Amino acid sequence: MAFDIINPATGEKVNSFEEMSASEVQSILELSAGAQREWAATSFAERSRLMLSVARVLRDNKEEYARLMTREMGKVYPQGIAEVEKCAWGCEYYAEHAEAFLASEDVPTEAEHSFVTYKPLGVVLAVMPWNFPLWQVFRFAAPALMAGNGAVLKHAPNVFGCSLMMEGIFRDAGFPEHLFRSLIIDIPLTTEVIRNPLIAAVTITSSVNAGRAVASEAGKVLKKCVLELGGSDAFIVLEDADVDKAVEVGIVGRYQNSGQSCIAAKRFIVVDAVYDEFETKFVAAVKQLKMGDPSAEGIYVGPQARVDLRDGLHDQVQRSVDAGAKCLAGGQVPEGPGAFYPPTVLAGVKEGMAAWSEELFGPVATLIRVKDEAEALQVANCLDFGLGGAVWTQDLARGERIAADGIESGAAFVNDMSKSDPRMPFGGIRNSGYGRELSIYGIREFVNIHAVWVNKL
Repeated sequence: MAFDIINPATGEKVNSFEEMSASEVQSILELSAGAQREWAATSFAERSRLMLSVARVLRDNKEEYARLMTREMGKVYPQGIAEVEKCAWGCEYYAEHAEAFLASEDVPTEAEHSFVTYKPLGVVLAVMPWNFPLWQVFRFAAPALMAGNGAVLKHAPNVFGCSLMMEGIFRDAGFPEHLFRSLIIDIPLTTEVIRNPLIAAVTITSSVNAGRAVASEAGKVLKKCVLELGGSDAFIVLEDADVDKAVEVGIVGRYQNSGQSCIAAKRFIVVDAVYDEFETKFVAAVKQLKMGDPSAEGIYVGPQARVDLRDGLHDQVQRSVDAGAKCLAGGQVPEGPGAFYPPTVLAGVKEGMAAWSEELFGPVATLIRVKDEAEALQVANCLDFGLGGAVWTQDLARGERIAADGIESGAAFVNDMSKSDPRMPFGGIRNSGYGRELSIYGIREFVNIHAVWVNKL
């Protein structure tokens, strides 16, 4: 079986990869397991030295890596540069902090000495998506490797070039040759890899359905898994918000990466007192966004990653409009090649519409008018998703209360958009998954929390 890589901006084939055989995959897993056993015995100083080398390789070659993302999944080139820089930052963060995060901790008991230590689990399988083809991987790989684990990556088929490139990055940085490996496989072999006894744990970033399937397979063989799944983040704008700033940040939060982000601001829930002002300014700003060739200057929105994804998004928009939503911008599939979809705004979105209850994974914002804070929170929390959320108010005490106690999600932001940061835990609740990536909590997901109790004879 061959995986063809199609440039979503042009529709042209840019590469093709043959699927690995079951025997090739087994060989890779055996080599990775052997490399991991040796790696687990290395010092944090050595791991840190190599992880800093990865950061240097990333920065030294960021233009090349950004161009590959542009060709394979249509990422706008400057946003690709920023993604590579963020990966380097993540590597540097864990190179600096991993040893402290995993230091043994004394626990006072009646024993002579009792303590907790953190040990690697083994080789971790990562099943990763195409939308942030480098960052999604590095935010898992940097902490997992610094903890002493090995990693095998099953990436999305449309970014297999990026997958192999990352394998080369770790090799060029001096990591053991088989510690980080890429698997060019489809779903059936992925299932077999999850079941393989050489795999100790699994992490996936994907859709809700894919997360359920992976969690089910991991559960059958009692393997730890971390799930980062879909989201439909609320972006609440209260009556005392700085509307101009909320619009400015909301545009980035919704339309960066051509709207293809689990943690994007998707539902703009605006109280009646400022709704009309917000809608007018938001739509005007959306109409200024330039869509086109993601390698060209001045472009903010590129194509969707695949034509079928674009068509699915348009179907959601059409079903919502047919049910009574108003399309204030965009909403039409452009003529010509590529998987382009224009920046779109839907207003008058009500319960029962696709735009209300389904995740819109592309450049479509939904505007929802509410009467007050209480209704805003009811709408924000009414879905089965719970990845991120934001609230806009000039009363910081009010904003902090809403973010901490009102928005039901893995993260909440006051006067900012949802985003991931190496210093803070990242993950969701309900259908958005479970477990955490990043920060101290992320590196402790794939370790054995090992209790030791010592008594005198």
